[in-house]
Amino acid sequence: MRVLQGWKVAAIASLVLLVGAAGAQASARTDRADAALNRGLRALVTMPDGPPGAYAQVQRGSERKVFNQGEADLDTNAKIEPNDAWRIASVSKAFNGAAALALVQGGELSLDDTIAQRLPELPAAWGQVTLREALQHTAGLPEFTVSRQFIDELTNDPRGPVAPTTLLSYVADQPLDFPPGSQYHYSDSDNIVVGLMIEQATGLPYEQALSSLVTDPLGLGNTSMATGWTLPTPFVHGYEGGDEDVSLILNASIAWASGGMISTPPDLARFVRAYAGGKLITGATRAAQFSFVPGSSGPPGPGANAAGLGIFRYTTRCGTVYGHTGNFPGYTTFIGATADGRRSVTVQVSSQIAPELSLQRFVPLRRTFTLAACAALAR
Repeated sequence: MRVLQGWKVAAIASLVLLVGAAGAQASARTDRADAALNRGLRALVTMPDGPPGAYAQVQRGSERKVFNQGEADLDTNAKIEPNDAWRIASVSKAFNGAAALALVQGGELSLDDTIAQRLPELPAAWGQVTLREALQHTAGLPEFTVSRQFIDELTNDPRGPVAPTTLLSYVADQPLDFPPGSQYHYSDSDNIVVGLMIEQATGLPYEQALSSLVTDPLGLGNTSMATGWTLPTPFVHGYEGGDEDVSLILNASIAWASGGMISTPPDLARFVRAYAGGKLITGATRAAQFSFVPGSSGPPGPGANAAGLGIFRYTTRCGTVYGHTGNFPGYTTFIGATADGRRSVTVQVSSQIAPELSLQRFVPLRRTFTLAACAALAR
C-alpha cells in the first residue's frame, strides 16, 4: 500500500474540515429559516382575530419538516393531523390547469381553442376567448362572484347546489371587460370556462376527468372535489370572527373548478412538486405553462407574482417558487415548489385572510408565506 505524502494528507484533512464546516453552516441556515417560519405561524394564531390553526409542510429534497400551530377544532381542542382535510379554495385552479394542460399535451385540447369552438352555448360576445387566455387570466371574462344575483342567491340558500353554467349565467348579459389577451385580470369565471372545456373534450363529468388526469396518476387519495357542503372526516374546521365555525355553511359548487376542492398537506406537496417540477406537463406545453405575465391585480402571494397557465411565479427575497394561493370562508392556502420540483412548501390556515377583507390580518400572513418559501429554499 502506497503511503500518502504528508502534504496530501494535510490537504485531504483540510478538505474534510471545509466540507464539514460548510455542512454545519447549511444546517444552521435551514434551522434559522425553519425557526422563523414556526414563529410566523405562531404569530398568526395568536394575533387578534387570528386563525385558530396554522399548518405548514416544507420539503427540501427528501427532507420533510412539519410546522403545526393551534387547533383543528375549537370544540374538542383536537390538534391538526397531517391527513386532516382542508378546503383549498383557489388552489383548485392549479389542479384545473393541470387537467387542461394534460389534455393539451395529449392533443385533445389546444391552447388556441376558443369558447365559440368548444362551448358555443355560452354568450357569443365571449366566443373569441381562448383556453390559453382563460388559463392565464387574460380573457376579459366578467367575474361572476361580484354579480348581484350571485350574491343574493348565495345569501338566500348558501347550501344549495349551483351548476357551473348557472354561475356563468349571472354575467351572461355582460360583454368582455377588455379585448382577450390585452391585459391581466384575475377571474373565477375563467376557470369555470376551463372546467367546461375539460368536460367537453373528455365527455366526462369534471370530477371524473380530474381524477383520471391528475389525482389518480399522482396517487392523491385524499384530494377531490367537495361534495355539496360537507367535508370528509377528520377535517380542519374553518372559522371567522375568532370562533364562528363556518366549515359547512357553503356548498362548494359555488366555486366548482375555480375553488371547490379539498385536500391534505401531503397531497398538496406531492401535487405541486409534480406540477411545478415538470412531471405532469412537459415539452412545448410546459414552455407555454411557464410563459408569464405580471399578475398586478393579484391574488397576492409571497414576493412579486406573475401569471403563467394555471400557475403563478413568486419571486421572493430568497428565490423563486411556482404555485398558487387561495382563500374561501374559513380557509386560506398557499402552495409552491421550485422549477425542478425538489423543494416545496404548503401553508394552510383555518380562516379566510385576504387583503380585500382585512389588510391588517393579511400583512402578517403574506410575511409568513415568504418565510415558508425561504424555508423551502434554505441551503
